[in-house]
Amino acid sequence: MTNRSTHPAAAAAPHTPGGRSRPLLVLGAGSRPYREFPLQSLAARHPVVLADTVLPDWAQPLASGHLAIDLSDTESAAAAVKAASEQTPFAGICTYMEHHIELVAQLAEQFGLPGPSPAAMSACRDKAVTRRLLAEHGVGSARSFQVDDEDAAVEHARLLGYPVVVKPRGMAGSAGVLRCDSDTEVRAAFLHAAQETVLGLDAYAEPGVLVEEYLDGEEISAETVVLGDDIRIVAITRKRLGNEPRFQEVGHLVDGADPLLDDGAVTEAVTGAVRALGIDCGVLHVELRLTGRGPAVIEVNGRPGGDLIPLLVQQATGVDLMAAVADLATGAVPDLRPTRQRSAGVRFLYPAISGRVGPLHVPVSLREQPWLERLVWTRRAGEQVTAPPLASIDDRLGHWVVTGESADECQRHLVEVLLQVAAPIDPAAHTTACIR
Repeated sequence: MTNRSTHPAAAAAPHTPGGRSRPLLVLGAGSRPYREFPLQSLAARHPVVLADTVLPDWAQPLASGHLAIDLSDTESAAAAVKAASEQTPFAGICTYMEHHIELVAQLAEQFGLPGPSPAAMSACRDKAVTRRLLAEHGVGSARSFQVDDEDAAVEHARLLGYPVVVKPRGMAGSAGVLRCDSDTEVRAAFLHAAQETVLGLDAYAEPGVLVEEYLDGEEISAETVVLGDDIRIVAITRKRLGNEPRFQEVGHLVDGADPLLDDGAVTEAVTGAVRALGIDCGVLHVELRLTGRGPAVIEVNGRPGGDLIPLLVQQATGVDLMAAVADLATGAVPDLRPTRQRSAGVRFLYPAISGRVGPLHVPVSLREQPWLERLVWTRRAGEQVTAPPLASIDDRLGHWVVTGESADECQRHLVEVLLQVAAPIDPAAHTTACIR
């Protein structure tokens, strides 16, 4: 990475061994199945003060302190952080949650701590601004229009030519994103995108709907670390998507020997996007489609990838992205040298039909496999779930993480688990419900 003495943010943070005793302020807890690993990694680097309305039971052993604040109220959150920092100065401020990347940047700037600029994080959160900046800087992306009503959505869809993609301006996790092949589908998708939310992100997002060019090709993400002019792609994540018209992510795979790590076109697209948005510090999750005309940027997320991608990167390469988050937040230079070259993957299990979850079962022999890193049920027997295409990430029944010496071996292990787990659904229990 760039020498920290050349980076303007570095001077604001301590670099002495004693600096490690100063707490790291982490905004947002999240849910245990997906967020325990990143919080563990941060807590291994610094004492952690977790800021959120409540401190979940699972997070208590990992946190040295709790700051009870409403993070959706920026003004009161800033005042609470200021008061807390006067008692015990923070070594840095960070988050692993999409909701809080703007607030982290604002607080870091306010208190003279390292971090990305608020303008850059605002651009990441606002897909309309992202598209505009990418276009202005000549970075390959999708043609995109913000629309205010159904008629405007249809007009711009016809201008782009079918198929098109209709999406919310400020959501994440593919919530409300639909492929449309007709005027009728665009009208329905506009209404859906205008009211869609996921994990409460509507409280942190700019309202609005985009109609975009459909990008055909494999979807990937580049797990990227930025410090000044040094823009480093640490890992490539190959994404497995569910059936269109939705774009639900049903799995990810990271291969430490992925040939795209040395692909000049991917590197150019990622570098161009980072510079277009003005990001000079951070661990990023940059999503792209490998189209016939070259890599095209879908979006730039100003935080590490979700869905346990940091765990996959660590298992496949040995690089700890969350340690990099902590280092950048405190002005240190992260160590991004890979220590292994393997593969790791995750698969998310969605219900095949809508209904009530039956008894969940995993063979004991499967749990004993050395390549099975974890298998976690995220729904319980008796709970109601909705099947794709109407499912959301809340309908995932569970997930598993596996490792392998190669991408092919990793894929075989993912399928092997799928064939052995049992998650029956009783369709008779299903009742019609309103879907946001």
